[in-house]
Amino acid sequence: MAQAQFHKHQKVFVKPVGTWALVEKVIPQWVKGLNEPFRITYDVGMGREFNEEELQANAPLSHDGLDFGSNWYVERLRNTYLPLEECAGHPEPGTIPSVITNDISPGGWRVPGAEYDQDPEAVELQARIFAKSLVLMQLAKTLVDYQEQFGENLPSEIAQLANEARTILKSIIRN
Repeated sequence: MAQAQFHKHQKVFVKPVGTWALVEKVIPQWVKGLNEPFRITYDVGMGREFNEEELQANAPLSHDGLDFGSNWYVERLRNTYLPLEECAGHPEPGTIPSVITNDISPGGWRVPGAEYDQDPEAVELQARIFAKSLVLMQLAKTLVDYQEQFGENLPSEIAQLANEARTILKSIIRN
């Protein structure tokens, strides 16, 4: 028996095509006499139905395909939650940080104004960390690559750091 792994309007990666799409329809295929569907396919608007193995809910998992050079940056948005006089003690009064992660649309990471007001310094730090996270991932990947290339010739402290970097990358990029 089959159970749906994806739902309508879910963003999925279509492996055979190599692009993202939204699930437009979940199509169960029924067999007489069974209480559950025999097979489930998904219509993602690409001219044919795809099965579960051809779709992936998360990004492609190999860190070789990640764009570590992405140009993420912090942009200031107007704080509509509080008037300017009430947020005079904030790091940049009247604004909240938003990390822009996509050149095409203004998508990215942002925090609600009420949450920002609770601890502005922590949110500012989070924004800066998030904006530079891909650079830090590239640094960790370079360290792992050096360990693979030079192996026994690395000092033990550097080898230990490379092992920690590998563990961190594996927790971020799950294979």
